[in-house]
Amino acid sequence: MKYYLAIDIGASSGRHIVGWPDGGKITTDEVYRFGNGVCNANGKLTWDIKSLFDNVVEGIKAALKKYPKIESFAIDTWGVDYVLINYDEEILPCHSYRDGRTQNAIERVHGLVPFAELYSRTGIQFQPFNTVYQLCDDADSGRLDNATDFLMIPEYLTYKLTGVKSHEYTNATTTGLVNCATGEYDRDIIRRLGLPDHLFCALSQPRTVVGSLKPEIREYVGGDVQAVLCASHDTASAVEGIPMDGDQLYISSGTWSLLGAKLPAAVTDENSRKANYSNEGGAGYIRYQKNIMGMWVVNRLRDELCPDKPWNEITDGASKSAFKESVDINDQAFLSPVSMKTAFDGMLKRKPKSVYDYFNAAYISLAHGYARAITELQANTGKKYDRLYIVGGGAKNKYLNSLVNDVCGVTVTALPIEATAIGNLKIQAERD
Repeated sequence: MKYYLAIDIGASSGRHIVGWPDGGKITTDEVYRFGNGVCNANGKLTWDIKSLFDNVVEGIKAALKKYPKIESFAIDTWGVDYVLINYDEEILPCHSYRDGRTQNAIERVHGLVPFAELYSRTGIQFQPFNTVYQLCDDADSGRLDNATDFLMIPEYLTYKLTGVKSHEYTNATTTGLVNCATGEYDRDIIRRLGLPDHLFCALSQPRTVVGSLKPEIREYVGGDVQAVLCASHDTASAVEGIPMDGDQLYISSGTWSLLGAKLPAAVTDENSRKANYSNEGGAGYIRYQKNIMGMWVVNRLRDELCPDKPWNEITDGASKSAFKESVDINDQAFLSPVSMKTAFDGMLKRKPKSVYDYFNAAYISLAHGYARAITELQANTGKKYDRLYIVGGGAKNKYLNSLVNDVCGVTVTALPIEATAIGNLKIQAERD
């Protein structure tokens, strides 16, 4: 039996999951879990990367204690964010994508490379937090002056474990700087934006071997495990983990809802740009998808309105609510509000009368957001889809799934599985 370790880190938690092939499927065992979250440091939203790394090490130790011989490990996280390095020293803080620091950089970037051209070359949808804008803000503030490297979060953590700096393709595409035709960084865009060329190294595909643990890490965790690159953007691994019957629609439903389909090549026409569809790298295909506000919205409502209520009580109450209004769930008002309740109050025509009214508005709005995205996707690809696979935390929400099934006109297959970890493990196992 060969065992593999998936280290899957999301915006709110991380988990170490050991898996092994078993009768054509992958059996999993979660051996370690830890919390994660955005920190407010001097008015900036940042990640505590030291805590992240310490937990990654502790999780490897726990995995080896239970499974002494593990073939390899791979790390996946959310996209977009990164760590700047001056040789071997981090340039901190490590900013979170939810920090609003890019406002001035966006205007400057589009002045140098109009967004229509940026989209036609990279295929990446506009989001104010895209790496390209974050890096240009770093350039404007002088943070790039002494930077020798920039590593996306999974590759940074892998580097800290192995001493090897790697650059994985699927996560790199979330930067908005990878040419969707060549699959490498677009040097012309980088030059025109005035970004340091040496930061942008050759990209490696999923399944690439990185190396062994550093001696001091081996000693602490009690063994050696080889580092491998999975599809290190968590959504790319999640799509790999879906047991899909043919090419159908998917939603990776977590903090964000990523709705899309697998395509052989990028679609970067004007309709795709106007619909804000993204062409992100997959393990041998393009993920033509769109970011839609996801469980972030209802999680924030719960934190604010009823932190002690269990989810089954919340969804049951929402399903019985007569409040049927909806909002544009992708409006920037919901990205990072001080109060999610206030954000809904400002967008709804009528004010909800109960806590459950707010949740029902949120769930209905998510379903309609998915429906609009599906209509756009089918028009832009010229392909009709009849099934939608939902994986991730949102797949457990039976009420939302029933709304999506009714509103979107597709058959929903909800798979409340650790799809991201399964995709991560699958890619590792396929090397053998």
